[in-house]
Amino acid sequence: MREEILRSLAKRMVNSSNTVIFTGAGMSTESGLPDFRSKGGMWNVSDPMELATVTAMRNNYNKFHSFYSNRFIQMRDAAPNVGHKILAELEALGIVRCIITQNIDGLHAAAGSRTVYELHGSVGKVRCMECGAPSTQEEFIARTPCPECGGYLRPGVVLFGESLPVDALEASWSAAEKSDVFIVMGSSLQVSPANQFPAIAKNAGALLVICNRDITPMDYIADYRTNDGIGEFLTGLKALM
Repeated sequence: MREEILRSLAKRMVNSSNTVIFTGAGMSTESGLPDFRSKGGMWNVSDPMELATVTAMRNNYNKFHSFYSNRFIQMRDAAPNVGHKILAELEALGIVRCIITQNIDGLHAAAGSRTVYELHGSVGKVRCMECGAPSTQEEFIARTPCPECGGYLRPGVVLFGESLPVDALEASWSAAEKSDVFIVMGSSLQVSPANQFPAIAKNAGALLVICNRDITPMDYIADYRTNDGIGEFLTGLKALM
């Protein structure tokens, strides 16, 4: 992004009362976690409709468990990158109001961000798929039966075929409507209803910025658009504040 545009955005954010950040899988690629749809992405290696569905959980638990156990281990070893850390710093300074994320890796919270709406749940939460009793990652990986009813455990993430958590969805919708700066980072904006948030923000009068490696369906309504790396983008932005 050209420096004059970056400088203008930095000034707008400092003067903003409601900057909202929306992040997707591209936010965490700099932490070593693969995204989904790009070349080499997770869904080019594994079929989500075979592994990340309610049907798979019920009818093919062995494959379901293996897939999510590997993801748990992969995410557990990942650390927040410079982008996560800068967003946490900007929130602490009162420049960023909240983060809406499609990610389940928990890296925003690990970096210190406090107001994070996790639309697709979190790998940090595990529960029994039968009675709902809470459990832990370690017990899921070890295939420990639910201590309450003996049922199988499942990750606290939204599977294909399930609805988004109402609280996170409503909070995100409200944040988009109230935002005056809305910045998309690392999302292909192909998953509904979350991909509606940029348009909601734009229609409410917000400045819309999209930072994503590949084109998105919402690029045409963005005020600014860049394919810079997220860490590079946020480092440059912070330096101008």
